Amino acid sequence: MEVTTAGRFRVYRSPRDGDELLLLELPDERVDWTDPAVETDADDAYSPTYVPRTGYDGDLAARVSALEPGNEIEATLRWDDGDPRFEELSVRDRTRFRFVGAATGLFEAARETWRATGDSEAIGSRVTYGTDGDPNAVLYVFAKQPGARDLFDEFGDGVVPVDPLLDRLDDETDAPDAPREVFVLRPLDEEFVLVAIALDREGLFARTMRDTYC
Repeated sequence: MEVTTAGRFRVYRSPRDGDELLLLELPDERVDWTDPAVETDADDAYSPTYVPRTGYDGDLAARVSALEPGNEIEATLRWDDGDPRFEELSVRDRTRFRFVGAATGLFEAARETWRATGDSEAIGSRVTYGTDGDPNAVLYVFAKQPGARDLFDEFGDGVVPVDPLLDRLDDETDAPDAPREVFVLRPLDEEFVLVAIALDREGLFARTMRDTYC
């Protein structure tokens, strides 16, 4: 039996197979897992689907091949005998995700953000500014979790969605539709995971992060 479903999705690399993509369906109403007052489980709100990258023809094949982790897309998926494939696809937002699992030499603003985070707080944040005085990024620091849980891997695998952090930024900026670049770093010599969101993926902050850590 063939079934189709349409929606908005955030693109991730699949943790299972390099020949497929992980799509997190974006909910109609925002879910902020960082807010203790929000009771909705992110696992229920951002449902995952694994879709192959290959086996398409023509223009659709080119669009699927060009997708990058972090892109927000509108897509129609065709489910044939339980296996989903792209039927239609358009990119809404070219935000890009980068994950660096062994970062060293972390920049001072990130360390200052962590030092300013209270002992009872698991999350700290700050806005950074360029030499012109305009904001260029938002930094979030998350305490590394005890035991077997690895927050960096959970960000990379979509278990912990990045979208609530992007939603916050959209609410506080005068350019909500600008494509961002999100850097998720696991510093080797720090007690936190860093999520740095560059307001402009082509701006100086994003270029400096790519040159330094990627």
